Formats: sequence, structure tokens, C-alpha cells
Amino acid sequence: MNGKRLRTALVTGAAKRIGRAIAEDLAANGFAVAIHASRSIEAAENFAAELRQSDSRAVAVQADLQKIDETRDLIRRVSEAIGPIDLLVNNASVFHEDSVRHIDAEAWDEHFAVHVRAPSILAADFAAQLPEQADGLVVNIIDQRVWALRPSFYSYTLSKSALWTATQTMAQALAPRIRVNAIGPGPSMPSERQSQEDFQAQVSALILKRGPQLEEFGKTIRFLYETPSITGQMIALDGGQHLAWQTPDVAEITE
Repeated sequence: MNGKRLRTALVTGAAKRIGRAIAEDLAANGFAVAIHASRSIEAAENFAAELRQSDSRAVAVQADLQKIDETRDLIRRVSEAIGPIDLLVNNASVFHEDSVRHIDAEAWDEHFAVHVRAPSILAADFAAQLPEQADGLVVNIIDQRVWALRPSFYSYTLSKSALWTATQTMAQALAPRIRVNAIGPGPSMPSERQSQEDFQAQVSALILKRGPQLEEFGKTIRFLYETPSITGQMIALDGGQHLAWQTPDVAEITE
């Protein structure tokens, strides 16, 4: 997208799980990567060191995305460390259980800070730092459940639905130089609440009988990066979960 200048990506929540897989894939395909973490900074620093040993350019950066001042400073810190950012992946996520009958105010605030406010601030700052004549891409990691609503995980679902709306309105506001797209993951690895048995039951209920492999996330982001006509879209990497008529709550599967 930007000639011969080294492509640079910031991936939030990249010390573990899907975020780590995305950062690893991007580094292997020629991106300099900034690995953001909040509480898992030691894991992020170790991961960055591993990438540097493989001749990739990588830095770890810590910021609490629940804090506005730390969020507002993140893009500047990354740009100063490894240069202007071409690709922003808003992957950082929290996943607390509540319901409309039992709203958890702390979980509500955390969900909306991390899933809505932080991606919005980061996208604005990303746009401001993008060099003239350069194009950029924002990818928001959402959740397939925004296309298959159900009452469980109430404030989490609301915040991810807001991020899906933000994806489309950001795409309108930041065009033509910046495109904004999203990925809606399904079950790719067990959640903190799940046993391996729970996870296998969830995967078995998918219409494809398989969930996404971790390497699919990086591949999909690179596809979006390399396809300049796509904006305002979400790709569900979910084994067809959003098409299922028996959702996990109905099937009594722990998420």
C-alpha cells in the first residue's frame, strides 16, 4: 500500500491468543509490529524479543485502554518507536458475563471503554499520524454474535455491536485514504470459562463442525490490507456460528 517503506502495524491485546497470532503472522510477512498489552506486558516483551530473534522488527508497548490519557498517548509512542503506522488492529477485548436483569456496572464500563471508546480514539489518532500520500487500514476484531444476537453476556454484546456500528461509520468518515473493516471471530480456542469438553461441544455445534484456526486471522487481515476496494465490512471467521439456529445458550453450552 505504501511503496517500499516498511509496513508497520499496531495490534492491541497482542500478547496472547488471537492478538498474538495476528502479530506473529504480520511479522512473518514483512510488517514491523507493535505488540500492545495492558496487564500482560511481560508476555508482550518476551514475544517481541522472539520476533526480533527471527529478524523481524518488533516492540512491546503497555497502555491501559480503560484510561483515556494512556489510550490517547499510544499511537504517538508507537510511531516514535517504529515509525508511522499503516495498519491498526483493534483486537484488545474483555469478556465479562452479565444480563439485562443483573447489570454489572463495572463490567459495563470496562466493555465500553475497551471495545468502543479506545478503538475510536486510536482510529482518530491513527488517521492523524498517517503520512501524506499514504493509505491506511483499521481492522476491528468484533464477534460473530453481533450477527446472531442472544441475551447472554449483555453488556459485552452491546459494546461489540457498537463497535460494529463504529466500523461502518468510521469507514464513511475516514475514507478515502483509510479503510475500516472488521473480523467476527467464532470459537477458535477455549475461553477462560470453558473446559476443553465445553469448547469441543461448542465447535461440534457449528454448521461446519470446525472453528477458525488461529492462522486464519492474520491471513484475513492481509487479504483486507491487499484488497483496496473493501471497506465497512465484517468477515465472520466462525465456522458458520452466526448462521446456527441453536445458539450456545439454547444448547446449554458454556461459553
